[in-house]
Amino acid sequence: MAKRVERNHAYPLRDAIQLIKENATAKFDESVDIAVRLGVDPRKADQNIRGTVSLPHGSGKSVRVLVVTKEAAHVEATDAGADFVGYKDMLEKIQGGWTDFDVLVASPDVMGDLGKLGRILGPRGLMPNPKAGTVTSDIAIAVKEVKAGKIEFRVDKTGVVHASIGKASFDQQKIAENVRAFMNTIVQARPQRAKGRYIKGVTISSTMGPGVTIDASHISDPDEVAA
Repeated sequence: MAKRVERNHAYPLRDAIQLIKENATAKFDESVDIAVRLGVDPRKADQNIRGTVSLPHGSGKSVRVLVVTKEAAHVEATDAGADFVGYKDMLEKIQGGWTDFDVLVASPDVMGDLGKLGRILGPRGLMPNPKAGTVTSDIAIAVKEVKAGKIEFRVDKTGVVHASIGKASFDQQKIAENVRAFMNTIVQARPQRAKGRYIKGVTISSTMGPGVTIDASHISDPDEVAA
């Protein structure tokens, strides 16, 4: 598989996606992952890129959503599609080490209690955050957005943003549109104080396949929509 990819070549988005799909030969439906190297200094608070993006075709993953809120909003959360809903009972389960969920949505009035569980939730990236839309009074909207394909991203300490933006079984058009939506959000998140080249490199890969570098200068070009 590695021989099919020229390591020092930046491929048009269409060709990169085709290579990814050809190299996704595992017996399971591999994820399509993207890594974007940014010209930022994550040590500076105003350059610690973080945000969310609603992928037009979702990530292809089944997301387990826990809602922690007071009883008045329990029915609303359940009707919106939350997998787990509760308050004191859920806090006790988490305190006991339970983290069998992917996203935690919480109402502002319970954050004081959740903050006490930071040592459990924080290292796993499960602590709700207003910037990610997971601390909100609009519980139903937040749950529906997460279930529909809204994902969170954050730059790591080396200046790279990693995310899963689809499945190898998606057709090329869907993968291309998810890549474009993700990259547009990254570009819009550029800090005012970031100097020099902002997007330094973009690579996509399947779970078990080699990375393929994309020519980032043409990702938003209409001609780069995969056929």
